[in-house]
Amino acid sequence: MPLHIERVSHRYGSLEVLHEISLDIADGETVALIGPSGCGKSTLLGVVGGLLRPTMGRVTLSGRLPSDSLNPFTYVFQDFALLPWRSVADNVGLAVEHRRIGARERRERVAAALALTGLGEFANAFPKQLSGGMRQRVGIARALVVRPAVLLLDEPLSALDAQTRALLMEDLLAIWARERSTRVYVTHNLEEAARLADRVVVLSRRPGRIRDILRIEVPVAERGSLEHAALLSGVHQRLWSLIRDEAATADREMQHV
Repeated sequence: MPLHIERVSHRYGSLEVLHEISLDIADGETVALIGPSGCGKSTLLGVVGGLLRPTMGRVTLSGRLPSDSLNPFTYVFQDFALLPWRSVADNVGLAVEHRRIGARERRERVAAALALTGLGEFANAFPKQLSGGMRQRVGIARALVVRPAVLLLDEPLSALDAQTRALLMEDLLAIWARERSTRVYVTHNLEEAARLADRVVVLSRRPGRIRDILRIEVPVAERGSLEHAALLSGVHQRLWSLIRDEAATADREMQHV
């Protein structure tokens, strides 16, 4: 579903974190949010998902919620937050356990989410038996089982090693090619932003404002090819040039908080 962020500002007491953010995100689009530490990326995601009420402005969706969607907004966080005493299938099913749907639909949704994330053969495994990357796949499946209109991802790969992160980026692209949500992705990792997003929104240091928006012209399905490596490297350099000086300033400010 198309998502509209209209002049959103937010304060924590006297501290202004976001200042008049306006952004339209198209149906099925992936938008990455980057910026210096403390610029309000996660706060903006919280406002979009309804966890925070903005000091000013509003967030709206256009059109009708898909008939099979049980939740307009669903999160994937850095922390997997899996219940260790529940199997993979039961962790995924937790998101639909108390929904007003039949047992058969519940089983079908869980099976579909496991298949989409490549977890079908691990349905009966427990979290302690899985690698970090596999545990995050369970977190992603748990989010997708409700078939959200908008998927909100807050640093979902930041706790993983570089090799696992690269593999999961490929998995995310494959998943997004097959499911219908609109996506807002918060990250500090510029490679992730360039690889996964259709557009990258660069926020200034606090209070966060939109400094620039870059559209990634390479088709998502081709971003792993050597043919486009130089172009994506150029995008990475452009993003770094936009945030480098402010990131250094923000880091010094955070050290003195």
